Amino acid sequence: MRQLKLGVMISGSGTNLQALIDACSQSDYPAQISVVIANRPNAKGLKRAKEAGIDAVCIDHTGYDDRASFEDAIHDCLKEHEVELVCLAGFMRILNAEFVNRWKDRMINIHPSLLPSYKGLHTHARAIEDGVRFGGCTIHFVRPEMDNGPILMQTVVPIAAGETEESLAAKILFYEHQMYPAAVRLIAEGKVRVSGNKVVYSDTDLGTKGMISPLV
Repeated sequence: MRQLKLGVMISGSGTNLQALIDACSQSDYPAQISVVIANRPNAKGLKRAKEAGIDAVCIDHTGYDDRASFEDAIHDCLKEHEVELVCLAGFMRILNAEFVNRWKDRMINIHPSLLPSYKGLHTHARAIEDGVRFGGCTIHFVRPEMDNGPILMQTVVPIAAGETEESLAAKILFYEHQMYPAAVRLIAEGKVRVSGNKVVYSDTDLGTKGMISPLV
């Protein structure tokens, strides 16, 4: 079985990275992680990668004079490891359009909201403040605009009465860990392609059931 070569980019603890590591450890999973890149030397995800026997590289953004040279170093590392799909998993740096376009339709990101709503930071607090009934998370192909691009997969989570930012984040993170490996599998198995601003699916169950909150 051919395995798609992944490059995972992180800035912190790497819980979504761990979900991908666990998936890739299964014999029938159609992808493998070639390299993990962190922009912070103390990122806990680097330890996760090393413990799994994966090449772990710190490319510290503070060691470069400008964003372009920093991103060139990342690009060179990805190419050196023959990466075919870049997975942003809590990578907390905005990427230049030049870098994004180099990896167009070959780079995905996970964001803790139902895009296109609540782009940027503090997504859970903003959703609770606005009184919306559902939060969620989105995996999308990356475009130069922040938190924008063809949507690959989403999970919707009801926002309970008395919900806090922390409790909502925990509920959504549970689904993020399931969703990221599933999204990579879709790509690796050739079941999705990008057409314009949308993702086109083949042989994929898109579901039919809805959710109501509050229940009636």
